[in-house]
Amino acid sequence: MEQRVSLITLGVQNIEKATVFYRAMGWEELESPDGIVVFDLLGQTLGLYPIEALAKDMGLPVESLGQGASTLSYNGRTRSEVDAVMAAAAKAGAEILKQPKEVFWGGYGGYFRDPEGHFWEVTMNPFAPLRKDGAFCWDGY
Repeated sequence: MEQRVSLITLGVQNIEKATVFYRAMGWEELESPDGIVVFDLLGQTLGLYPIEALAKDMGLPVESLGQGASTLSYNGRTRSEVDAVMAAAAKAGAEILKQPKEVFWGGYGGYFRDPEGHFWEVTMNPFAPLRKDGAFCWDGY
C-alpha cells in the first residue's frame, strides 16, 4: 500500500445540510452519482455520503459507526487565515469548540464541529510551511 489517502468519506445524517455547510465554506462540489457529494481537495477528495448507506456498504448496523475520535485538519499560512476560516465556519453553522490561540508546540489554532458532528482543527504551523499550492508536509518543503 502506498503511503497516501485518496478519499475521505464522512457519513452524514442530512446530505443536503452538510453540502450547504461546505458550499458556505467556499468549496465547490463536482458531478457525482446520486447519493454522494464530492469535493476535490489538493491530492485527494472529500465525500459526503448518507450514514445509513455507508453502514450498509460496510456491512454494519448504523449504530456501530458512532462518532469517531478523529479530526480533519486545515493548515493555513498565517494566523489571520486561521481566524478567517474559523469565522467562515461559524457563519456557515459550525460550532466553535476552541477559539484560535497560541498552542504549546509553537503554532496557532482552534477547533470546530461541522453541523454533522465532524471535528476540524484549523491551525498554522510555523515549523511546516505550506507549499505554494497549499500542499502540507509534516516537515515542510
